[in-house]
Amino acid sequence: MDLNSRILVRTSVELSRILTDRIVYVHSDGNYSTFVIANGEERTVTLQLGEIEELMTEQLEGKGNNFIRIGRCLIVNYNYIYHINVSRQQLMLSDNATFSYTLSASKEALKKLKEYVEEKHKIN
Repeated sequence: MDLNSRILVRTSVELSRILTDRIVYVHSDGNYSTFVIANGEERTVTLQLGEIEELMTEQLEGKGNNFIRIGRCLIVNYNYIYHINVSRQQLMLSDNATFSYTLSASKEALKKLKEYVEEKHKIN
């Protein structure tokens, strides 16, 4: 784990430094976004998902940004993608040991994600 790879999330009243390796996904609901951490902790901030995406791009450039935006309300950590079922519109994120999250997404978004994972896997 790279202890230097953190994202700094600040609002007018809060500041959080979150280890990027431990962020499983971020989901939004309007003006609020919630970071879901591998230990089960959740951190909700008053930022829209687009703002979170911008923060990640700015702060993680050159540090292996493994975060992928899926649809309008979800950013996932590529390293935790475990299972994609396009027809059931399900995405499972897991560390294969201690946690598993099953999320819903559109068929089109999951199809694109599946193709991206397949292509990235070929390169590596």
